[in-house]
Amino acid sequence: MKENKKGGIIALVANTTWNIYNFRLNLIEKFLSEGFKVIVVAPVDEYLIYKDKYPAVLHYNLQKLERDGVNPFTDFRLFLELRSIYKKINPDMILHFTNKPNIYGTFAAKSLNIKSIAIITGLGYPFIHGGFLKCIVTSLFKISGSLNEKLIFENIEDRELFESLHIISKNKSISIKGCGVNTSWFKPFENNKKSAKTIFAFVGRLLYDKGIKEFVEAASIVGTLRKDVEFLIVGEIDEKNPATIDKKELIQWVEGEMIQYLGFVKDIREIIASSDCIVLPSYREAIARTITEGMAMGKPIITSQTAGCREAVEDGENGFLVEIKNSHALAETFLKFLSLSQEERNLMGEKGRIKACTEFDDTIIADQIYGIVHGILK
Repeated sequence: MKENKKGGIIALVANTTWNIYNFRLNLIEKFLSEGFKVIVVAPVDEYLIYKDKYPAVLHYNLQKLERDGVNPFTDFRLFLELRSIYKKINPDMILHFTNKPNIYGTFAAKSLNIKSIAIITGLGYPFIHGGFLKCIVTSLFKISGSLNEKLIFENIEDRELFESLHIISKNKSISIKGCGVNTSWFKPFENNKKSAKTIFAFVGRLLYDKGIKEFVEAASIVGTLRKDVEFLIVGEIDEKNPATIDKKELIQWVEGEMIQYLGFVKDIREIIASSDCIVLPSYREAIARTITEGMAMGKPIITSQTAGCREAVEDGENGFLVEIKNSHALAETFLKFLSLSQEERNLMGEKGRIKACTEFDDTIIADQIYGIVHGILK
């Protein structure tokens, strides 16, 4: 190890500072507590406020990263920028998050003989939609994957898929249960719910791949049958994601009067607390924080029978699983939930809270990743 006698230098690299702020503070906390010097490399955005809590962390602005672009010249400039930063900071280990850093950051690290780990935070748009883009990403991962010390997957099925496609060997792949949730912050508490109606809440980025259209269509079906329900959408449009919803369509949904759109809410706990069920009919996830946050707050979950969702929700135990891209099946599941007694709903929520605390707590996840890094560096 280089500079810090107790720990060393660890670099966390992601495609947004938003990602660091929302998903990686547990790792910053853990590595700092173990005596590591922590450096973050990510495009600067308003979430740089994480530095208020962790002033010792150095942050390098990443300027050449285009999240979803496929221009090879732009990506080559990203490789050169990452290599320049890595050469300057000379870390003992680099943890890469999200596709572009996972691929081009790995190439940059290997060119300098710096150890790196790629953390696969969900397979996202290329693997959901397939086609030429999936072929490109798959090919790049086959090359970069062999250059990492380890690939850490945030669910079991993504790891198994990479192994079955021979992108990565079994001896290099490890799966964990998502990025973790702060179960001390997200916990059950009394809410000021005034409505006697059952509230279903969709919480997440407004992407078609999150199943938001199916949520709206199912809400319309149920709304014609029941008047004792409310449907909320909470989240922001991710304009840089190719799966983002059309703004005109969002306006139409809101004008339809069945959907209440609350926009982006920074502290989501009040919304979760006042909801009866958290809904995410996503096409594929790592393990969605929306789901684990709802579980941690003792709320039943309705989500898809797909990778990353069924690992968190046991059908009939802490929620319900529904076929992906099936609005009618989702509507039937809403009606099924409405038939439950309050005691049955509470029991589902209690089981979810226990599962969140024992499997998905962010300190558990941070300890696991630290253990992997420590095992490589010792």
